[in-house]
This record gives sequence, structure tokens and C-alpha cells, in this order.
Amino acid sequence: MERVWCVASLRGSNNVSLGYDEGSIIVKLGREEPAMSMDANGKIIWAKHSEIQQANLKAMGDTEIKDGERLPLAVKDMGSCEIYPQTIQHNPNGRFVVVCGDGEYIIYTAMALRNKSFGSAQEFAWAHDSSEYAIRESNSSVKIFKNFKEKKSFKPDFGAEGIYGGFLLGVRSVNGLAFYDWENTELIRRIEIQPKHIFWSDSGELVCIATEESFFILKYLSEKVAAAQETHEGVTEDGIEDAFEVLGEIQEIVKTGLWVGDCFIYTSSVNRLNYYVGGEIVTIAHLDRTMYLLGYIPKDNRLYLGDKELNIVSYSLLVSVLEYQTAVMRRDFSMADKVLPTIPKEQRTRVAHFLEKQGFKQQALAVSTDPEHRFELALQLGELKIAYQLAVEAESEQKWKQLAELAINKCQFGLAQECLHHAQDYGGLLLLATASGNTSMVNKLAEGAEKDGKNNVAFMSYFLQGELDSCLELLIKTGRLPEAAFLARTYLPSQVSRVVKLWRENLCKVNQKAAESLADPTEYENLFPGLKEAFVAEEYIKSTQTALRPASEYPLVTPNEERSILEEAKGFTPQKGAVYEESEEEELIPTPKPVTVTPVAGKDPIETKEEKALLELDEDLDNLDLEDIDTTDINLDEEISD
Repeated sequence: MERVWCVASLRGSNNVSLGYDEGSIIVKLGREEPAMSMDANGKIIWAKHSEIQQANLKAMGDTEIKDGERLPLAVKDMGSCEIYPQTIQHNPNGRFVVVCGDGEYIIYTAMALRNKSFGSAQEFAWAHDSSEYAIRESNSSVKIFKNFKEKKSFKPDFGAEGIYGGFLLGVRSVNGLAFYDWENTELIRRIEIQPKHIFWSDSGELVCIATEESFFILKYLSEKVAAAQETHEGVTEDGIEDAFEVLGEIQEIVKTGLWVGDCFIYTSSVNRLNYYVGGEIVTIAHLDRTMYLLGYIPKDNRLYLGDKELNIVSYSLLVSVLEYQTAVMRRDFSMADKVLPTIPKEQRTRVAHFLEKQGFKQQALAVSTDPEHRFELALQLGELKIAYQLAVEAESEQKWKQLAELAINKCQFGLAQECLHHAQDYGGLLLLATASGNTSMVNKLAEGAEKDGKNNVAFMSYFLQGELDSCLELLIKTGRLPEAAFLARTYLPSQVSRVVKLWRENLCKVNQKAAESLADPTEYENLFPGLKEAFVAEEYIKSTQTALRPASEYPLVTPNEERSILEEAKGFTPQKGAVYEESEEEELIPTPKPVTVTPVAGKDPIETKEEKALLELDEDLDNLDLEDIDTTDINLDEEISD
């Protein structure tokens, strides 16, 4: 690429760019992750170039620690290292620390940095047993050491591109990942996966296998492995089939991680500090830069992380919460009950959500302190008393509606009625009242709905009770005069004249011509055939339907569509005091206004404005084309309102 003209580095990363005559390239120097390690007691060792330094968290004493802030640690120089450190790692008990780099490893004592062992290796991995470790000499050979002496050497079937420590020895090859027993190097299980990191829990029961795209949580079934090794059943060329059980796969990239009980804590590629337990991911903090997990000190209830510049920060994570969640995952509820009192009240709701996701809703209801969460749990569990108390405290219409629905499902109709009243759910009350045949409830509902302006429900309640006069007055009151006129024409012919006059007066304000075209049946009897019979039928119905009949008599009642009210009313004589006058033939007829038409020469025989308007209306109706009617402003579901 010819001559080099410039070199630049990106601050905070290991990337270096070089500019040439013919283009540019970017190279990565060393590892992104700093050479840093912390033991279980809070002693941190890191490498600054070739110098090894130490810091002790205990030395801070009672200094107040805030989440995410840099810790003011006193740094102690321990000396120089013979090799340039690329990784530093404590063994499980923290007594020794291994430094790797330049194809070599050196094991030092953690306290005084005394050399205990060294050798050539491409990779190093500690076993779960603090006195045991493995090295990868080449792409085909792995050696295991015990108490700094070589114990066994073996060549994996498909080579060794990487090794991982922990409860089992992991070897990565082109064919996938193979787990071996530390004692006899027997193959436990081969898995077709290309891991980037492997993290074992302290108990050896759980393992996290992190890849380039996601991570898997597996459970190691040691009892089945031991049984298979004895009987040789279920053993194939890929190892013991039942050695592992997959508990979950999470589509997130793990940078660093560690286990606390059954909780897996990790930093992700998007700079989040999370922990995974029982299929649930909880975010502890959002990091402003790339951080690397060092460890967790249960006594401090704090999690410690470091960055590339060797700054140490801390985040609070209650050990009581982790212990409780671990006990729940192990179904050890007696231990969980002992730990629960130590969990602060502000953390109880988080624990309750965890219990709910694990399917323990009853326990979640007992633990949660959030009224919203408790109400939802009470509904799911059908706990009407608890849900009722919470609804009373919340005074929320939505909660009353939810509780009413649950009460109906539980056939607690009295409670449902009370809840619907609190929620002012008149539609629900109408449904409940009619379904239960509660006449007094329908009557009270009609009055209450009309008072609160719920006119549709009020109209339906009156109508169901047969209170047609109340229905008519409600329509008039709300300005629905056309509907009132048609209701009167259908059910209350005696009120038609009054309603038409009101309709005409109202319409005059908008369209005088249209108002004059409205015909009053009592004035123009010839335009309304059968009106006399309708008057009689109305009085007949009033006299025969004196009281509401119970719903139990429904099978005995003839449906309206099968009745002919006009036929039934024949021969019926209304009582005195009716609004009609009797003629000499004792027939009930309205008292129409006499119409006299006197032709005058040279003039239209129709003199009155009403007759002219009627004639014009007839002509308009004859020329009416239904296709030309604009129905865009008609809303059949429009609420009756004032």
C-alpha cells in the first residue's frame, strides 16, 4: 500500500488506524479486556504494563459508596512480572494467581507475588478444585496438573482450539465443545456449539455457555452421569446423552459473567449490567462505558466492576434477594420463608414479580407491596375479598369493572351489583338486572341513569318495564322529537297530537316550510287510517297489562309477533274519563278539526296553508328518488343526549 502518512488511535479502545498512499487499514492491538482479577475477599490484582499492582476493598472502611462512581482505592505496587501480562486470574480459593502472556504462564502467590510454577502454554484454565489446573500446549495437546505437578496429558479427538475451566474441563474444537472429567479425562458430553465463554456456578449444577450471538443456561445432572458411568447405558460417541438439561436460551451477547447462587450476573454487549434467574432477566444498571465484572461481595451487598483504565466501580445488589430467588428456584420454600424477612420492603415487589413468573402467584400475592400488582394477582387467583379491599382503597372505576366481571364469573351477583354501581357501569347493571329478572333493580337503574344523563340505558330500562309514558317524556326532554312522534304513533296514539305540536314548534326554528308539512292526526284523520282502532287498542293494552309478569311466566306468554292487538281490542269499551269523545253510535273516535273546502272562481280550491303544504309534500314524495338521499350524517349508534 506504498508509503505511510499517518497513524491514529481511538481513545478507550485497542484500535489503531494507519493511512497509506493506496488506502487505510485498522488493526487491533492486544485484548480489549484488562488484565484484572478479584478474589472472594475483595483483593484486586491488575497489571499496568509489566507492573503488578494490588488494591484492597476492605481498606476503604466505612466510606460511603455510590452506584457507578469510581472507588477511591489505595494502590500498592507488588513488583514486575517476567512476562507481559495479557490475563490475570485468581484460583477459586484466592491463594494463587496466574499471569499469562507471550505463550507462557506464571503462577504466583496472591499475597506476596512469589513464583510457584511456570511453563509454556497457549491457554490456562483453573479447575473447580483450587489445586488443579489445565494448560493447552498446542492445538492437539492438553495437560492437567495437580498441586503443580503434571497429572495427565491427553489429545482430544478433534483437537483443541481453546480450553475452559470450571466443574468440568471444556475443550473447544472445530467440531464443537467437549466436556471432560478432570479426574480421568473421560468424555462427558460433546455439544455442537462454538463457545466464547463458559461460566460455572459454585455448586457445579448450572453452567452458562456464551456464544457470539446468545447464551445458554444448562443444568448439569451429575447423578445421571454417575449412573451412566457405572452402567454404561445412554453412552454414545458424543458422551452421555442425559448429562445436561437446557433451561433457557437468551438472545444477548455476554461480555463477562459470574454466578451468585442460581443467579447469573453478566455484562452485555450493549453495556447493560443484568442478572438472569429462572427465565427472567433483571437489569441492575445501564453502564456508560464498557465494564468488566470482577466479583460480588455478599457481605457488602455490592457488585464490583473495572474498566480498561483500571477504574473500579460498584453497584448495589442485595444478597437477600439473590438468596431468596435461588431458594425458590431450588423449590426450598422453607429457606425462602427464612430469607424473606431480611428483604427490604422496597424490593418485595421485584421479588413478587419473580415469583409470579415462576408460577407461584399465591406466594407473590403475599409478598408484593404494590397495590396494582396485588390487585392483578388477586383477580388471577379469584381472591374476591382481597381484590375488594384494594378496589375500595384505589377508588378506580377500572378496578371496580374488573372486580365486577370476576364476581359475575364467581356467581357473586350481590358483589357484582355493588361493583358496577361504584364503576357507574349502567350498561353492566342493565345486563345484570335483566339477566337476573330483578324488577326493582331495573326501576332504580332507570331513575339513576336518567339522573346521570345516561339516556340510552334509562330509555331501555323504562321500555323493558313497559313504562312507555316515561320513554316518551325522556325523548321529549332530550330533544328527540321525531323519535318521540314515531314512538307515540306506534305505542301511544293518544299522545301523537301533543308531540307533533312540539315537533312543529321546534322545526319552525329551522325550516318553516317543513314544519307546516307536518300533519296532526287529530286534524287530518283521513291521512291516518286505522287511528280510531289504535286509540282503542292503546286503552285496551293499558287495562289488560296492569302489572309486570315475572320471567318465569315467559313460556306462557304469547309472543307479540303472534298477536293481533287490533283484533283483540274489538268490542272493548274504555272506561269513562278517557281522552276520547263518544258519538251517538258509541264508537270511540277522535274529535277532528272540521275541514271545509269552498271553491272560488279564479282561485285554487285549496286555501289553507296546511293544505298547500300537504299537497307540496305529496308531490315531493312522488318525485323522491331514494338513491339521492344523503345518509352521511346519520349515526344509528348516536347517544341520546340533551
